[in-house]
Amino acid sequence: MPNGKFDKSKLPSRHVTEGPARAPHRSYYYAMGMTEEEIHQPLVGVATCWNEAAPCNIALNRQAQSVKVGVKGAAGTPREFTTITVTDGIAMGHEGMRSSLASREAIADTVELTMRGHCYDAIVGLAGCDKSLPGMMMAMIRLNVPSVFLYGGSILPGRVASGAAVPPAYLDRDLTVQDMFEAVGHQQNGTMTEAELEILERVACPSAGACGGQFTANTMACVSEAIGLALPNSSGAPAPYESRDEYAKASGAAVMNLIEKNIRARDICTREAFENAARIVACTGGSTNAGLHLPAMAHEAGIDFFLEDVCEIFRDTPYFVDLKPGGQYVAKDLYEVGGVPVVMKELRKAGLIHEDCMTATGYSIGEELDKNTLEADGKVIYPVETPITKTGGVVGLKGNVAPEGAIVKVAGIEPQHQIFTGPARIFECEQDAFESVQNRTYAEGDVFVIRNEGPAGGPGMREMLATTAALSGQGMGKKVALITDGRFSGATRGFCVGHVGPEAAHGGPIALLKDGDVITINAIEGSINVDLSDEELAERKAAWAGPRETLYGSGALWKYAQLVGGAYKGAVTHPGAKAERHDYMDL
Repeated sequence: MPNGKFDKSKLPSRHVTEGPARAPHRSYYYAMGMTEEEIHQPLVGVATCWNEAAPCNIALNRQAQSVKVGVKGAAGTPREFTTITVTDGIAMGHEGMRSSLASREAIADTVELTMRGHCYDAIVGLAGCDKSLPGMMMAMIRLNVPSVFLYGGSILPGRVASGAAVPPAYLDRDLTVQDMFEAVGHQQNGTMTEAELEILERVACPSAGACGGQFTANTMACVSEAIGLALPNSSGAPAPYESRDEYAKASGAAVMNLIEKNIRARDICTREAFENAARIVACTGGSTNAGLHLPAMAHEAGIDFFLEDVCEIFRDTPYFVDLKPGGQYVAKDLYEVGGVPVVMKELRKAGLIHEDCMTATGYSIGEELDKNTLEADGKVIYPVETPITKTGGVVGLKGNVAPEGAIVKVAGIEPQHQIFTGPARIFECEQDAFESVQNRTYAEGDVFVIRNEGPAGGPGMREMLATTAALSGQGMGKKVALITDGRFSGATRGFCVGHVGPEAAHGGPIALLKDGDVITINAIEGSINVDLSDEELAERKAAWAGPRETLYGSGALWKYAQLVGGAYKGAVTHPGAKAERHDYMDL
């Protein structure tokens, strides 16, 4: 610290705070009430996805203030900023869902631009909903600055009191938004009244926080810990808990330690760290969306870690954490029995964790796990030697329907239901399929094929939760199968295959299927095939009229459709770290 000031000669913020030429810039900082000392300390971006769109994001602003306290206490100067979020629970089941996956790229891009434009030295990023978690972590890895991620926390489970006028299946048990989507199916098939539905909707989501099951937000929150970007156990506490503020304060202090030690995001996010992240998804029966987000995050580090690599890890990882939607418990329950660190200790016992990976604490995964004295409770977290099933809750598929691969969640599905053969029932978009379910114009044994919902063809790779939840509500979740070049919500259950690639818009085989084609999905072998010869598929390809024209001829979704690549590589929109010509920290 020469002249009593922090030595910023190698930090990006020197470009805006140091030397006579930066007097105009410093005048802006004085205008905001900053002291001379604060101006010459490291500038730490505190980025949140706070908004009033949904409960997932509403508590992020509060936690950001605690992060700032932690940064200040460790001689740093926090600078808070926000970016967008598109919340899937609100966007689900209509045109708004096209904005969801594209928002991941917008979050990463806007955080990158804000950090670059103001020359911030490090980042603590807070996110609460689905795409905002990978989006924020992608920005950290892309910038390769000292980085700490903090999840906003999960929602508390809802509950209907005994004696309430709802079907008995909803009484005296934890409820999540998944139950609401499935209740719509019950109401549509006459097993629930609209009045009963209205009672449920008032109690299912009782607090701030992201969806409570092991859906996409909680899956990616577990990833943030397992990969090392988040402090141990920081993802577990529900959003309303005051302990979240302590994790926030600790995250602010931690990023200052990373600056001092020059530990950057890519020092943490190595190939081995991505393998650890995939393990946590598999053993918790996490969201299939991880098969999209982990490759996209790896792309930012210049690491080839595609859907097939993710699925390879899923294949030999036991499933031993009993979380919704395949199991019984919610994020709050996992937190109360020790959270992600206890899960990782079980993985370590089976030799399934790379212990040497660096974390945001400045210590390795192994060193952090050594500090933890808790053991598996046997109810939420089973011992790894006696798992729920011996392979992961998510399986990769390949075959002549999906040469680039596809993904299916089998957590909670008995082995006898993991092989399905049936006639194709073709739908050109999700809405057509949803209407078929509503009107019961399908038969038991059908294989729903929903196409033109891929990243480019949608555009936006929508989730199909409204359709799958309605099927479950009608009691048909295991009696039909569904395949799509779109995605599924982490809350989806039933035999549902997503991320089929190449997508229809890129001329993949899914574009060539016809009603009645016999499709076999085998999640035990990892295959998905249609009973057609290569010659027949080639003839259909030659006669194919080309991609369906969408309504999106301009704007953000048009731009996204032009840029986006295949789902198996993460549906990314730029060349990634392999094409970099500079490091932001060294400019």
